Amino acid sequence: MAQSTQTKSYLDKKPIAISSDAFFFEKDKSRSILVLGVGNFLMGDEGVGVHLIQEMDKLELPPHVDILDGGTGGFLLLNCFESYNKIIFVDATMDGKEEGTVSLIRPKFASDFPSALSVHDVGLKDMIEAVYLMENQPDLYLFTISIEQVVPMTTELAPKVKKAIPKAIEQIISLSKTLHEQIS
Repeated sequence: MAQSTQTKSYLDKKPIAISSDAFFFEKDKSRSILVLGVGNFLMGDEGVGVHLIQEMDKLELPPHVDILDGGTGGFLLLNCFESYNKIIFVDATMDGKEEGTVSLIRPKFASDFPSALSVHDVGLKDMIEAVYLMENQPDLYLFTISIEQVVPMTTELAPKVKKAIPKAIEQIISLSKTLHEQIS
């Protein structure tokens, strides 16, 4: 059966997200850093973590940096915490700061994560609690991007939120370089 030109073109595109558990067992990740964008892509600014990962996917990243669109994964992401020693989360927050503000938090407990914006955050906080019960916990870093509202059924970002993505990526790359130097 011959493939249509459209199907072949679609199959040649680089995937945006990896959904196979096998990815996490392909190589030793103890010297790699995972950047994990979370959020609901279909709820506007609430999905900024996923949008950021899609932008990072367009860049030539250092070999020690892995990226993953965690979406609303919750417990489905637990295998990441077993594979990586250092994980950088990216998520939206309604923290009262000016829209588009990028902040770095070193969460020690699930309660250190921003207040729930949608159902994905409940699963995320439960998963973080489970991580702290693991024998070996990874070092967690959380970049938040401040948003003003959650708008359901849109993939569009507010201009200030969209403008914050390159700034956040620059800070993430800088942090990942520092972390990699610590573990090398």
